[in-house]
Order: sequence, then structure tokens, then C-alpha cells
Amino acid sequence: MRAKFILPSLIEAKGPFWRPIKYSLFPPLGLATLAGHMNCDDEVELVDEHVEEIRLDDVPDLVVIQVYITNAYRAYALADHYRGKGCHVILGGLHVTAMPHEASRHADTIVIGPGDEVFSQFLEDFRRGRPRRLYYTLRRSFERIPDLRRDLIKREHYLVPNSLVVSRGCPHHCDFCYKDAFFLGGRSFYTQRVDRALAEIESLPGRHLYFLDDHLLGHRYFASQLFEGMRGMGRLFQGAATVDSVLRGDLIEKAVEAGLRSLFVGFETLNSANLKAANKRQFSLRDYWAAIRRLSDLGVMINGSFVFGMDEDDGQVFQRTVDWALEMGLTTATFHIQTPYPGTRLFEKLKKEGRLLTENWDRYNTREVVFQPNNMTAEALKAGYDEAYRSFYKWSSILRSSLAHIDRPSHAVRQFCYSAGWKKFEPFWNAAIKLKQLGAARPLLETLLMTERSAATHPTGPGHCAPLKR
Repeated sequence: MRAKFILPSLIEAKGPFWRPIKYSLFPPLGLATLAGHMNCDDEVELVDEHVEEIRLDDVPDLVVIQVYITNAYRAYALADHYRGKGCHVILGGLHVTAMPHEASRHADTIVIGPGDEVFSQFLEDFRRGRPRRLYYTLRRSFERIPDLRRDLIKREHYLVPNSLVVSRGCPHHCDFCYKDAFFLGGRSFYTQRVDRALAEIESLPGRHLYFLDDHLLGHRYFASQLFEGMRGMGRLFQGAATVDSVLRGDLIEKAVEAGLRSLFVGFETLNSANLKAANKRQFSLRDYWAAIRRLSDLGVMINGSFVFGMDEDDGQVFQRTVDWALEMGLTTATFHIQTPYPGTRLFEKLKKEGRLLTENWDRYNTREVVFQPNNMTAEALKAGYDEAYRSFYKWSSILRSSLAHIDRPSHAVRQFCYSAGWKKFEPFWNAAIKLKQLGAARPLLETLLMTERSAATHPTGPGHCAPLKR
């Protein structure tokens, strides 16, 4: 069988002159995992359109396309193209689960929810000539998920090819979360076996890892055992977690001992009323401060995530958030315009209230306003969002945030270099992407992720640990 697995690109990722680094960070692990179900004698191709051109003159037996909201129209165009050639097209992913009737018009088969558990059944049916139109399962575990096909991943195209996922979903259920509906009806959060996760980590070359899990600390026992097993590996890794998981117990210290050096934290808003309205656990600014202080004392850099446009936000929210983030010394900040994804409770609420401005999925990218805000105009929300990014990443702001760590000069310098490198050297990243030289930047990334603790533990520097190869 000839099978082609495709991750269609977003519009902004395919500009002829400019390709933002964020679209060249991680390979498509979901498709690589599905490809693990294929037989050894099958011809399998994996194409990530964000980083490479896609050939359209081929005629595979099977075309598998991953669909999320902002690549939906491109995914449908590719699906229609291959169906026109007589290929069997199967669509799955977040947007297919949210909008199955829409997606089914462009597919021979669709998958609702996680495809890990049902793809092998689909392949069996397909080989027998009896594939179903719809596949869905309530059974959720890693037990029948094969090892992902890393041999299909073109590592030279990515800054962080050593990305991995050791859990699925999230234990929380926020109204605005796109993934909550994806796991509806079955287990919404489950983990890999620790021994299998450690074996995958051991198999990866180089030193740097990035856990793409929505909540790496979400299962305390699993995370504790994982970090215990990683101690002594000489790894440096990044991941995502919540405020409460940072504050609870000593799990974050175990993570740092295992190699955690940077953490994505969803603060979302400084207004607790917004959190309550979104069904998200509420925290005080004192909780935020305590979590930031704890991470900073451990030498962990913080990427704070914030959402603008919630119902309690007004025109003052933008600069207030930026000033707070700089005062707290956050290394980087990711700002979003609130986006009511289909399939979420937020989407249903705003649609019922008549506040949706468009259902053009290309605009549901967290950078454009697709609903009528409560306490400001749509134009003011967009302008405030744009200004927040400009304000946070000014040279003076990068310096101000770094100087919040002046009591630890090495941490301050490291943070300044990391933040500036991420947002102030776009021409460098663009050139590295086009020349396929992102790998040359990995040693620098590892150096910036080093702390006094990790340097002392591994005095020969990154990349010289005997068990690891670059």
C-alpha cells in the first residue's frame, strides 16, 4: 500500500519571503504515530507543508490528513484534490471532531476524537475493501499505540525535532479549550507507561527535549516517576504546566533535577472573574507571584500565556498585563485574542448571544477578532493586542524583565539572550529555515537553557554526555 500523511499549512506559514520560526519548531507527531500502524512493506510518506513543498502529481492508495481550525480550508482543498484522483482520503483532528458534518463532505472516512486507538481498525477494514465512513472510540489508553515513525520525520527542518508526548489531554475542563470536546465521551487525560516514555527519551539523539503535553505535571505519580527516571540522563527540557501544579508539593523541584529549564504557564488573565466565567480554576495574583518566584528561584525560565477579550476585560487590560509580566520578570509572553473555537462551550455561548462576527475559520487564529467583545470594540481589542506584543518585546522591556532577576546575574543575562533571540532576530531565523540550518542553532539553545546547577552537574558542557549522541 502507498500511504501519504499530510499536515496542511496555515496561510501565514507559506509566505514566499518570510517563514516565522514558530512554524518550524516541532514535527507532526500525531501523524508519525498513526504511521506506526502501517506494515513494514507499505510505502509511507509524511509531509509537513509548513516546512516543505507538497507534490500533488502522485496517486497514493491512502491519504491521511490532520485538520485543525486554521488549516481546515487548505486541508479540504487537498482532500478534494486527492479524492478527484480516486485516492481514499481520511480526515481527523480537532476540527473534524468539532465539525464532523462539514469535514465529511471532503472525505471518504472521518475520525472523531483521538485516532490512535481506531486507526489500526480502519487499516484492517481498508485492506479488506470495507472501510467505514466514521470511526470513533471511547477506549483511551497508550497500550495499543505503536512507536511513532521518527524515521519519517525530516529532522533538518525543525529547531526542536526531539519533541515528544507522554500524555493525552488535560485534567481540567475550561470553557474556551479547543481540546476538551476532542476527548468528550471517554477518558480526557491519560498517560504513557513510565518505562516506555523513558525508553523513548533514551532513544533520542542530542540533549534537548520538548514535551508537547498540555499539562506535563497533570498526573503527579506519573510525572514524579518520569522525572526520577530522567535524573542522570543529562537532558535539558521544556514543557507546560499550571500554576497549581507548580505550587503543590515538590514535583517542580523533581522536574528541575531531571532537566526542566523552561516552562509554559497559562496565566490567561489577571482578573479572577474572567477565570470563574471560563470554568477555569481561580487564582489570586499572590498565587501567580508565588509560582513565578518558585520557578525563578529554581532557574526556570517562564513563557507566560495571556488571553485578551474576555468579558471582564476593558481597554486598560493590555498595558496592565504587559506591565505585570515585565515586573514579574517573565522570560517570554504569548498573547492571544480570545477565540471561540467550534465545539467549545464558549462558541455556543457567543453564538447564542449573537456575538459571533464570522465563521471564516481562517480568521480563528487568536490574532484576529471573530466575536463582539463585551467592554470594548472589536477594533480596540485588535489594536490593544498588537500593542501588547510591541510593548512587551521592545528592547527596553526585554531589559526590564531581565533585570527583575538582577539578584542572579547569570539568570538575568541568560533570560535577556533567550528573549531577544526569540523576537529580535527574525531575519536570522528566516535564513536558517530557508537554508535548512536550524540544527546549527540547537547548541546555542542548549547553552541558554543551562543553569549554574546543570553546568556544574555536566562540566563538559552540552552534547558531551557519554550515553548521548548528537
